[in-house]
Amino acid sequence: MFNFLKAAPIKPTMTSSEKVDTDYKFWRLHLMFTMYIGYAVFYFTRKSFNFVMPAMVADLGLDKSDIGVIGTLFYLTYGCSKFVSGIVSDRANPRYFMGLGLIATGVINILFGLSSSILVLASLWMLNAFFQGWGWPPCSKLLTTWYSRSERGFWWSIWNTSHNVGGAIIPLLVGFLTLHYSWRMGMIVPGFCAIAVGVFLCWRLRDKPQTLGLPSIGEWRQDKLEQAYEHSDEGLSTKEILFKYVLSNKYIWLLALSYVLVYIVRTGINDWGNLYLTEEQGYDLMTANGAISLFEIGGFIGSLVAGWGSDILFKGNRGPMNWLFSIGILIAVSALWFFPSQGYFVQAACFFAIGFFVFGPQMLIGVAAAECSHKDAAGAATGFVGLFAYMGAALAGYPLARIIELYSWTGFFTVLTVSAGVVGLLLIPFLRKQAATTGM
Repeated sequence: MFNFLKAAPIKPTMTSSEKVDTDYKFWRLHLMFTMYIGYAVFYFTRKSFNFVMPAMVADLGLDKSDIGVIGTLFYLTYGCSKFVSGIVSDRANPRYFMGLGLIATGVINILFGLSSSILVLASLWMLNAFFQGWGWPPCSKLLTTWYSRSERGFWWSIWNTSHNVGGAIIPLLVGFLTLHYSWRMGMIVPGFCAIAVGVFLCWRLRDKPQTLGLPSIGEWRQDKLEQAYEHSDEGLSTKEILFKYVLSNKYIWLLALSYVLVYIVRTGINDWGNLYLTEEQGYDLMTANGAISLFEIGGFIGSLVAGWGSDILFKGNRGPMNWLFSIGILIAVSALWFFPSQGYFVQAACFFAIGFFVFGPQMLIGVAAAECSHKDAAGAATGFVGLFAYMGAALAGYPLARIIELYSWTGFFTVLTVSAGVVGLLLIPFLRKQAATTGM
């Protein structure tokens, strides 16, 4: 690792409690704002392809299998990158790790917009996936070191809505650029946005509190659960932490399997939703992308409700909220499937509801993985379950494309409905684990 990417050195702890309070309050808000903007713009360069897809298909003569292959390669590469980057980011400086990753994705999006060969497009999108994996792990590190257990669900849920802000803006931005210019501009403009914000991240992000001379978050907030978490198995090596708290942790594996199914639903709706509305329902691209924006708006609200509920209603227990939201996913997906003739308003409402319920587990499974692991392995734990999440996303690429080609949209909704139903079953043992952990 280059020296400038290494974690910042620990500084002596400040003696002035007033100074500590002032700095903590400033940096907690400042880092949340910076992470929020940064991760939202990661979505600009991750989802740009999905929303130029119908125009690309028409311009370059691609078919669903070509699109599915590109999507599957992206998600497999992204999942692997997320896990490896998670291990590295636990020992890296978030400001440069995340910032340089975003700059790289911006450059790749610009090159993608200038290309036409299916081989070049697939290769660039895989490279984009590699650098996309540099976004999530630094955020999980900052969220677990600057916000404590009793409040983390709320703060994490605020940050998690950055997915939805980026996801809601990008289809409208790309739709406008594609409609008035070309699909190529729909890739190039988000790329330049990402480069600018990446520079901002390198300038304004910081490492964990101790690198600024502050006490740990558990000590500052006098959070007993957090203090126990911070002092568990101190002195273990990185390898020992990884094997004991991640790879040998049966609850991490359970969360990972649940994530596979959640991401089949999330990615299936997000990546194929606009094609379903344009092909099957006959809407134009801007109208279809408007419904996908409602999916993200629903996710924005759902993330906040899930985080607030797990903190306030269940005292940091992530299990009950995860389970309730999984039942909601099943109902919302079934409604979109069985009521296609009720008009655009009902269909758009279904997209909103699916987003609302999907982004609860999408967020809380990541939070639970970090809290089931070691304090110094938050990036590795969330990266590991993220690897499985994007295996699910990969299944929503080429395999789901083949199902659509063979069984039409009935096959598509069958896969999503079954996936949604099994998520709730997989989360039941984890619910019991969380209850035991939190004393509920």
